[in-house]
Amino acid sequence: MRLLITGGAGFIGSNFVHYWLTNHPTDEVVVFDKLTYAGHLESLGDIKNNPHYSFIQGDIGSVEDVDKATEGIDLIVHFAAESHVDRSVIDPLLFVKTNVLGTANLLNVTKEKKISRFHHVSTDEVYGELRPEDPPFTEKSPFSPRSPYAASKAGSDHLVQAFFETYGLPVTISNCANNFGPYHDPEKLIPRFITNLLEGKKVPLMGQGAQSRSWLYVKDHSLAIDLIIQKGQLGETYCIGGEEKTNLETTKQILELMGLGIEMIEYVPERLGHDFRYALDSGKIASLGWRAEHDFSEWLKITIDWFKANEWWWKPLKEGRPIVDRVAQAKF
Repeated sequence: MRLLITGGAGFIGSNFVHYWLTNHPTDEVVVFDKLTYAGHLESLGDIKNNPHYSFIQGDIGSVEDVDKATEGIDLIVHFAAESHVDRSVIDPLLFVKTNVLGTANLLNVTKEKKISRFHHVSTDEVYGELRPEDPPFTEKSPFSPRSPYAASKAGSDHLVQAFFETYGLPVTISNCANNFGPYHDPEKLIPRFITNLLEGKKVPLMGQGAQSRSWLYVKDHSLAIDLIIQKGQLGETYCIGGEEKTNLETTKQILELMGLGIEMIEYVPERLGHDFRYALDSGKIASLGWRAEHDFSEWLKITIDWFKANEWWWKPLKEGRPIVDRVAQAKF
């Protein structure tokens, strides 16, 4: 089988590429990535000589690029997206162009070329926010996005479902919790806090850290997608949940694992449209045989150790890069 992995040089995409080549070694994997600030070929450096791997630089927003990349493809696993909430506050149109129009391009090519399968990777943020007493979101929860990022992903989810209903396109969708693990861009919470502390800097915790997020180790996410591809029902959506923690709990756990105290916390203003809580019910995908295999506490420590050992990977990414949440706050 020949797979196209869009966004395969990004955090979750590159981990999925490693996973797939390890677990399906006879398949051909083509990575298609624009290499924006969030895409790094260094994340794929250890497989660059694998004869079953190839790379195409291109933009899902370009019909020509998409047509070239999908030649001879049997399966598309679609990770490519603009994904940072604060960046969506600054430039919402970029998120619409990439996440909505780019997905439409891929779906249209899947239809025209009769590609055998299309799996779309999405987020829990499409469902909006929960209060402490609310049950977790399920696949039946109504969409209620509260940021341009979440709205653009909700739009792409609707398009995927519409292509199934209208054209019978062989699609599946997954909505996942927050991921963590190796090759995670240092702009996001866990890697930002770890790398700040490694540099002797404080960690910027929004508000009082009361917001709650579910955390999923990135390999468990890859396992879930593989299972959906193998056993999932066409036209269906699957939620992939994680372990729920408040941001303050996560921060304190990172500090403890790194031998540091709460004096390293710098409390900063909330972001615009800051959702209070996310949680997903994984019952539907559990019925396919999935369960998370990686405990948050154990694999958070392993993730910290990875960043300690791979300064060559993350340090250049932080040099000269603006702190986008503060840019968004200052601008609006």
